[in-house]
Amino acid sequence: MITLEKLPYEVSALEPIIDTQTIELHYGKHHQWYVNKLNELIAGTVYEKESLENIIKTSNWPIFNNAAQIWNHTFYRNQLQAPKENTLATGKILDAIVATRESFEKFQEAMIASAVGNFWSGRTWLVQHVDWTLEILNTSNAWCPLTMDKKALLTIDVREHAYYLKYQNRRVEYVTNIWKCINRDKVNEIFAQ
Repeated sequence: MITLEKLPYEVSALEPIIDTQTIELHYGKHHQWYVNKLNELIAGTVYEKESLENIIKTSNWPIFNNAAQIWNHTFYRNQLQAPKENTLATGKILDAIVATRESFEKFQEAMIASAVGNFWSGRTWLVQHVDWTLEILNTSNAWCPLTMDKKALLTIDVREHAYYLKYQNRRVEYVTNIWKCINRDKVNEIFAQ
């Protein structure tokens, strides 16, 4: 049985960047719905005792869709923290970003541009290849780096329910502001694994 992982912060912790109502709906209703639906779909199947990652890598639609949405939502939420002004990367991840994009600022501009231009209802990721190179990648719907043998380091959720209550159609404002909530220590921890 798959369970909804507890938020690593209070529902109001991301204010004013992401409002409490959005977290309550996005996490408490939307994310929970995917968990409930997946458990309904896998009951009595070979997936019933599998890890979420294995379900994603080996299943087909609609099981895949629900499992990947759970993983994507959890990954997104777990990289966030209460807003801070300085969330610039540090350490080895900064070195890798600079090697790829010349500076953190150029990387951030590219990530924002990619998220703003992501036509689909999906996510924009910073991923790491097996050769340690980095790539900015857009996915739609439930697709995620797990299905591409790429390691997810960071994501911006650009599905409308992630920001629409506060930002309406102002995606640029949302993807610019969300950087204040990125937990750089978490991104560094993932990169170091």
